[in-house]
Amino acid sequence: MMGTSVFCGLLMAFVLQGHCTESPSSRRLQEGECISRTKPPLLFNSHNFSMDLRMPGVSPSSSDTYLCMAFPVPTDRDSYIVDFIPYASMSTVHHMILFGCQSPASTSGSWDCGGAQGTCKDDPSIMYAWARNAPPTKLPKDVGFRVGKSSGMSYFVLQIHYGDVSAFRDHHRDCSGLTLKMTLKPQPFIAGIYLLISVDTVIPPGKTVTNADVACEYASYPIYPFAFRTHTHRLGKVVSGYRIRNGKWTLIGRQSPQLPQAFYPVNTELSVQYGDTVAARCVFTGEGRTTETIIGGTSDDEMCNFYMMYYMESKHAVPFMSCMESGSKELFRHIPAEANVPIPVSPDQMSSMMHMGHAADDDVMLDKRRGGQAVDQDYHLEQVTDWPDGNLQLGQVSGLALDSDSNLVIFHRGDHHWDVNSFDSGARFQQKSLGPIQQSAILVVDPAKGRILKASGRNMFYLPHGITTDRDNNYWVTDVALHQVLKVSSDGRDRILLALGEAFTPGSDSSHFCKPTDVAIDLHTGNVFVSDGYCNARILKFSADGNYLSQWGAGSLDRRQRARFQIPHSLAFLSDRREVCVADRENGRIQCFIADTGEFVKEIKKEEFGGKVFAISYSPAGDGLIYAVNGDSPYRTVPLQGFVINYTTREILDTFSPKRKQDFSMPHDLVEGRDGSVFVGDAGSEKVFKFTAEKSHRSVKKAGIQVQELEEVEAFIQTRLKPQKNISHVAAAGPEKQMADKPSLPVVQEEKKTAKPGRENGVMAAVIITLLLLPLLLVVFIGVFVCWRRNKYREQKAEPRSVAGILGKIKGKAVGGLNLGNFFASHRGYTRQGFDQLSTEGSDQERNMEDSSDSDNEEYSAPPLPPQPSS
Repeated sequence: MMGTSVFCGLLMAFVLQGHCTESPSSRRLQEGECISRTKPPLLFNSHNFSMDLRMPGVSPSSSDTYLCMAFPVPTDRDSYIVDFIPYASMSTVHHMILFGCQSPASTSGSWDCGGAQGTCKDDPSIMYAWARNAPPTKLPKDVGFRVGKSSGMSYFVLQIHYGDVSAFRDHHRDCSGLTLKMTLKPQPFIAGIYLLISVDTVIPPGKTVTNADVACEYASYPIYPFAFRTHTHRLGKVVSGYRIRNGKWTLIGRQSPQLPQAFYPVNTELSVQYGDTVAARCVFTGEGRTTETIIGGTSDDEMCNFYMMYYMESKHAVPFMSCMESGSKELFRHIPAEANVPIPVSPDQMSSMMHMGHAADDDVMLDKRRGGQAVDQDYHLEQVTDWPDGNLQLGQVSGLALDSDSNLVIFHRGDHHWDVNSFDSGARFQQKSLGPIQQSAILVVDPAKGRILKASGRNMFYLPHGITTDRDNNYWVTDVALHQVLKVSSDGRDRILLALGEAFTPGSDSSHFCKPTDVAIDLHTGNVFVSDGYCNARILKFSADGNYLSQWGAGSLDRRQRARFQIPHSLAFLSDRREVCVADRENGRIQCFIADTGEFVKEIKKEEFGGKVFAISYSPAGDGLIYAVNGDSPYRTVPLQGFVINYTTREILDTFSPKRKQDFSMPHDLVEGRDGSVFVGDAGSEKVFKFTAEKSHRSVKKAGIQVQELEEVEAFIQTRLKPQKNISHVAAAGPEKQMADKPSLPVVQEEKKTAKPGRENGVMAAVIITLLLLPLLLVVFIGVFVCWRRNKYREQKAEPRSVAGILGKIKGKAVGGLNLGNFFASHRGYTRQGFDQLSTEGSDQERNMEDSSDSDNEEYSAPPLPPQPSS
């Protein structure tokens, strides 16, 4: 009986807690409501904990309001921030900045830091910045921002800029902020921020291009950049940062400031050492302005900021550095041309960003491409064995694509086959006498059932290879026999709208191809990329109307080890990264390049590929996913299979193949459907296979918070509530089913001895049940009463209780950093509201849809061991 009472009481405690306390994932706040409670640090184990930094239910009364809130570091020991998770929406919050300092301007509740009071009494150091629905920032393994004891930072100061007060027309109270993942375990490398900022740029009205250049010589211990962030207001087109060593410019990062202002990964492993120069350029346009635009903190001003997040050895750690010197014209005469090329942002990207806004009230970060789910490494693709419904009657399947209606497009060879007699030694097609393929070489198929919706391409092709579609749903195809790239209408009339190359004539100049393999289209600019091919070893770039622009070959970080392409066989355009990736078939690798310049970015080469990569496709979900299929190699014994690869970390997340592995004969191309399904076309078996994600055993991430954490909490509760020997839940079967259906009513299990049926047993059972119900009802009544009193008390309070009142008694030490607000206040009369405390960026509040942009989530790979200073 005692065990039963304890069980009931404990169970009701959890029930009442769920009703009376505020959960981290709260509903949309109604007028006058807000979750003002900032949770105390949550201890995960002896070393790791998290800390919530939230605004205490504020409602700004005017636009361009800057509010700050101070939070003491919750330990007197050195601790390390290893992860930042933002909870804010650009529909409400213009930007957030997290400072570390010793003496905040206030420690009692939130305050207006847009005036003379400022953020800190000493000089603050910037640790994190967020704007425009940027995704969470994840630090590399073994890297953290040091705070507490020896760091000199005993307080966090969260600054939020509320740009447009009209966002508060519904009178809700804002609780935006951050969650910090922290550890007490010393980190080998300490993170810091290097900020390059222009202070004297003037943008003339109507001028098409104005450059803001910043450069400083580096004079400290080596740092290793791993992430970057750009910031301007509306006039900024592109911001680029570089390291200059011995006259050579090496790109650190380049991005459009109109895209999500997240910290993006640095894709090149590099160091900045004593004697190097760090430089940045912001490209602005004055078009649409009637007066000159200067650097400042209001919505009519501009800013030029390039943040570089770095790590360095713990013993030499410097948490914050800055550069505000204008670069010399002579120095910037040698800046790479890419720094002057604006990164286009499509209207779709701009407008969709507002729809991706994630309210801080909901505590849920939605991933734009997975309906709130971020890609997790534990999911698995399985073959859909009953797809397609019927026989598609295919020949060798050479290419796959999706049209604008998300239907699958299949490019196949009908009754033609590529064999040893197809070409002579000069790559000229030897079977023209067979005529073109008489069957419909292009089939549009329902991706759900596999039924043919449309067929076209009769009597047009000889040996089809690659296919893709453009924004107008036209087909761009390659034919290795014709040595051509063709743009074909999809209206069923089989019109050739554009032809690149000369029919049946191989060549290697800019107007000829030799067995071209694939096409990729930049949907924003219309530019066309062609992989060429079986004879040549290059990527060619054309304008949308077919004018030759440029070409390049294979890339390498070390030119001495550069290996030329061996059949660049498949292309994928990464629209969110502005890159083109190539499946270099016979080298068994994937190489990626900047689409605008052809500059090499990275290489992915795995033993699991077995020396051959036939095709690739790309999805922007999560950190970016590359889908790939390998090919048969006579030298290695690896299975034919598909791969799902994390673009950022290069990690293989999943492999997949048909239920009968022998069904893969020559997987030749693949494409991802809009619903996450993956289709693979096999030239050997003349089939198309469909694979879908197996949802069992998946731990879905929402807002960077893994559901597995909730499962761990649930397991903890279940352990606490583990029944005693004489208590159990009765299975929902047999005569006890009705009793088992009452979850709050445990049933006393009788001992092994059998009880005699009869009236006495029934009476005894009724008495026992009544005795159990009495304390249960009493607990429920008390809980309801407490909830009622608490809610009534909250309604009587004008403002929620300050977080500082809960955590304000914890003391600590700190060091300072650069106070850019004071700098601007003393130069050229910059006294605009909010800029002094903002220190790094001002107001570019998006007051209409055209200034919004799309979101992108970035997770960083673990850092390598720091290179030697001589590297």
